[in-house]
Amino acid sequence: MKKRASLLLGKWLLACCFSFFGASAFAVELIGINVAGAEFTSGKLPGKHGTHYFFPPEGYFEQWAKRDIRTVRFPVKWERLQPELNGDLDDTYASLVDELLKRAEKHDIKIILDVHNYARYRGDVIGTEKVPVTAYQDLMERIAKRWKDQSALYAYDIMNEPYGTDDKWPAAAQAGINGIRKHDKKRPLLIEATSWSSSARWPKHGDELLTLKDPADNMIFSAHVYIDSDASGSYDDGPGKNFDTAIGVKRVEPFVGWLKEHGKRGHIGEFGIPADDDKWLQAMDELLAYLNENCIPITYWAAGPSWGNYKLSIEPKDGKSGRQLEVLQKYVGKGNCEGYGPN
Repeated sequence: MKKRASLLLGKWLLACCFSFFGASAFAVELIGINVAGAEFTSGKLPGKHGTHYFFPPEGYFEQWAKRDIRTVRFPVKWERLQPELNGDLDDTYASLVDELLKRAEKHDIKIILDVHNYARYRGDVIGTEKVPVTAYQDLMERIAKRWKDQSALYAYDIMNEPYGTDDKWPAAAQAGINGIRKHDKKRPLLIEATSWSSSARWPKHGDELLTLKDPADNMIFSAHVYIDSDASGSYDDGPGKNFDTAIGVKRVEPFVGWLKEHGKRGHIGEFGIPADDDKWLQAMDELLAYLNENCIPITYWAAGPSWGNYKLSIEPKDGKSGRQLEVLQKYVGKGNCEGYGPN
């Protein structure tokens, strides 16, 4: 009788968790993508939808669902979402986010909502007189309050690539966490580090994040990695004759080592390459294999229907996949990971 009761309880808990988080609560999807556009043309504020910034059209997510890609990191621009600090969310922009989440839900796509602002508002750093920490907390409270009941919302990336804010970012990050947890007690929070959230430089900047407290104990640390010569993602030069295809692995190893040392969970929020040289593709393959082995998910930078000829784009053209996407798809559905690594 006790055994039967335990079995029924286990099934009930499993159903509850699946209903809230989707299958990723038990089988983590290791391959996701960034769908960019809503943060474009930051010099034009608020800008015009369809001219200065772009949300995916109706039916857009179907192509990714058919490729079994179920996780999308979606950047939004703070100044468009909240034109005045501590003010109401902009009706037009917030309604476009509403529609995005509804469209994602139709195709079982899970959205990581990313505040893509580099720890700044209109150029001023969070934690300075012009942008007090309380204003950032207010934003995150409003985001969580508005979208906490949307089933397509999987997680919050509380800030993209903070930089030049080492002394201010930990307090700001804690305020962001507190703001979200006021309304959303459960969803994962992706936390990036200063210095552009560089995976290679993470041990130097990550320790300051160890003081962060999440009452839900559901923080995931998220690093970025690019494999061009200056790690900027601009890829102004080719890989060169002496290029080491293990460079991606070597650049994420400091991050993974830090995670293991401190018993934390990790994620790679951005990585991308051009498709114009086999060496880039080989390096990407080796990196994905390493992350797969360690159960660390990655969201590729970037997809989106408005990139044009951007060389890192994996947006299918005429229904055909690019070479980067072919490498990504080798790892879709792999890993058998029941949680975020590292293993």
